[in-house]
Amino acid sequence: MWEGAGLQVFLICVGAVLCSSVAAAASGPLDRSHRHHLSLHRHRERGKEGQVLHRSKRGWVWNQFFVIEEYTGPDPVLVGRLHSDVDSGDGNIKYILSGEGAGTIFVIDDKTGNIHATKTLDREEQAQYTLTAQAVARDTNKPLEPPSEFIVKVQDINDNPPEFLHGPYYARVAEMSNVGTSVIKVTATDADDPTYGNSARLVYSILQGQPYFSVEPQTGIIRTALPNMDREARQEYDVVIQAKDMGGHMGGLSGTTEVKITLTDVNDNPPKFPQTVYNMAISEDKVPGEEVGRIKAKDPDLAENGLVDYRVTGGDGMNMFEVTKDTETQEAIIKLKKTVDFETKQLYSLEVEASNPHVDPRFIAWGPYKDKATVKVAIEDADEPPIFLAPGYSFEVEENAPDGTVVGRVYAKDTDAANNPIRYMIPRYTDLGEFFSIGHEDGTIRTTRPLDRETLAWHNISVSATEIGGHHQDAKVRVNIKVKDLNDNAPEFATQNEVLVCENVTPGKLIETVSAVDKDEMAHRQHFHFSLAPEVANNHNFSLKDNKDNTASIYVVRRGFSRITQDIYYLPIEINDNGVPPLSSTNTLTIRVCSCDSKNTILSCNVEPFILPAGLSTGALIAILACIVILLAIVVLFVALRRQKKEPLIVFEEEDIRENIITYDDEGGGEEDTEAFDIATLQNPDGANGFLPRKDIKPELQYSMRPGLRPVASSVDVDDFIKTRISDADNDPTAPPYDSIQIYGYEGRGSIAGSLSSLESVTTDSDLDYDYLQSWGPRFKKLADLYGTKDSAEDNS
Repeated sequence: MWEGAGLQVFLICVGAVLCSSVAAAASGPLDRSHRHHLSLHRHRERGKEGQVLHRSKRGWVWNQFFVIEEYTGPDPVLVGRLHSDVDSGDGNIKYILSGEGAGTIFVIDDKTGNIHATKTLDREEQAQYTLTAQAVARDTNKPLEPPSEFIVKVQDINDNPPEFLHGPYYARVAEMSNVGTSVIKVTATDADDPTYGNSARLVYSILQGQPYFSVEPQTGIIRTALPNMDREARQEYDVVIQAKDMGGHMGGLSGTTEVKITLTDVNDNPPKFPQTVYNMAISEDKVPGEEVGRIKAKDPDLAENGLVDYRVTGGDGMNMFEVTKDTETQEAIIKLKKTVDFETKQLYSLEVEASNPHVDPRFIAWGPYKDKATVKVAIEDADEPPIFLAPGYSFEVEENAPDGTVVGRVYAKDTDAANNPIRYMIPRYTDLGEFFSIGHEDGTIRTTRPLDRETLAWHNISVSATEIGGHHQDAKVRVNIKVKDLNDNAPEFATQNEVLVCENVTPGKLIETVSAVDKDEMAHRQHFHFSLAPEVANNHNFSLKDNKDNTASIYVVRRGFSRITQDIYYLPIEINDNGVPPLSSTNTLTIRVCSCDSKNTILSCNVEPFILPAGLSTGALIAILACIVILLAIVVLFVALRRQKKEPLIVFEEEDIRENIITYDDEGGGEEDTEAFDIATLQNPDGANGFLPRKDIKPELQYSMRPGLRPVASSVDVDDFIKTRISDADNDPTAPPYDSIQIYGYEGRGSIAGSLSSLESVTTDSDLDYDYLQSWGPRFKKLADLYGTKDSAEDNS
């Protein structure tokens, strides 16, 4: 290959030399632009005035060289040769090369001027190089010729295959498209020179995808090649497109790309039910709105093309069932529209139609886009609760009717084929007072006690009916019972207000208009008749007039009422109704005499002193009395507090009043103790007289001491004295109502420690030695001296 390339370069060079020679011979020395080497020459010219001018002249003019790309021969490629006219071949001329690639890609022999390419060139990287040549003296480096610029152009060869820069491609085309419908355009690029030969002239062809698609060779446009391509049969196609250079001829380079073509959906398929008849069942106890079943018509189209609508077009169940649509699953839902009854009809049929809401007019001739199916619904028997013959019952019963009076009867029946018997009952929560009872078998409602319309005019109860047997289902019905009124309540005053009359009222004055009410049912024709009670029919104070409109007027008969003489008058009035039977009652009207001024304005109706200090009003008198009461209360409270502080009560709240033991265990401090307890205080003068007052109550009667129990004042026998006091307390009615034991200085008998009492020492012979009392301190010093001295005297005797 490289040998062929070298031969080609050689032939090009030979051709260039021949062309340059011919051109030089035809146009002279200045038109030698096609030589393969560049010749430099100096020429002298003489001017018009005889002046000698020097100018540089190119002996050879050739400003463009060609080098074939991708040359990989064993020797460097000779690009061209530089030669100057002043070069005599003695080696005094040196050629210099500069510019793009000089010294790296292109090298020059400075003696001969031959230029060689040392590296393989790629036109696609750089198509041409601009270089500058110059001839200088070898010894002085002075330019002998001006610089000459020339171009080395890289000649293209077909070394780059076509490439699809934007692949792989994705395209969509509607199914059922006509033949030749454009799908997509693919484009390949070739890096070779499009202006030189056929290296970059591309031709497209399809390698994979026949017979469904084709491609235009020159444009790369892919088109459909078969009619009626069905998406439901095949949705995706993988197509391979090839681009080949050299015009598609043998030896050209090629490249390929993949194109994934997807068929988009159109509405070309009608909905279709998988079966023509569907069987369903529903129980008769289901309520309207319950789902019976579902059916679905299949449509292989997508999105809105596959939407299906459903409707009932016929059948004897059109009024009993309805069809709705599940938008998620595209199913038809058969629902119960009305309550069905097994005992009435056991089977219904429906004709359901499925249709596409969106139809493509291009394919409307392929229709119709709808389908029908028959749905048969069987009704299943269920154990239903009883049914009352009426949705509700209303009865009336006389007021005060005796126990067991029949109010009315309810009736229910079992609608099932079994026709089980019914049991009736009244739920207690609807008849809390248990005013009624019901026959369990016949449903007859009776009273259990007399009813009072004035207490409760209506009784609203429920009655339940339950099947005996079966599943014990029950049903309830509302029963409203009205209590019919009887005239069993006498009329009475509508209000019970007092009537106020001035002392100076004039005779014949109307002081009150009274009206009446009756707890019985007031009919529009009911009237009340008013009259004074027989015992006051001839009184001289007041009179009554019946107004015939269920009211009566009270008038004053005389003048001169006085609160001092009588401040309240009671006027009994008899009221009669016209009921059956008629009833009457006597009601008392209270009339109070009040103090009035000259304009008959009431000043006061209360009882108060009639002689008041001059210039002192009633309000001032009340204020003074209030102040006096407050002062008295303060004084009483102060005295009570002081008395409580000085004289405490016998019993305290915190103590147990049943057992109150007061113990005196102070043995005294000797003769020097002036605050010691004095036995004389026990001899209460009041107690000696037989009177022991309590400090917390005032005695109601005086108690006289029983004869023979009064102790001698000078008695020093404490034991007898205490017994006397206990006896007095037991027989004293003014003493506290509890047992009170008071102990005065008793230490008990038989104590191991003995007693230090001097009272007992007088009557007992004690052999004890009391010298140890000397060590008990100053409080017992006197006692120790007494006993110690006595013992010492006896010992001396």
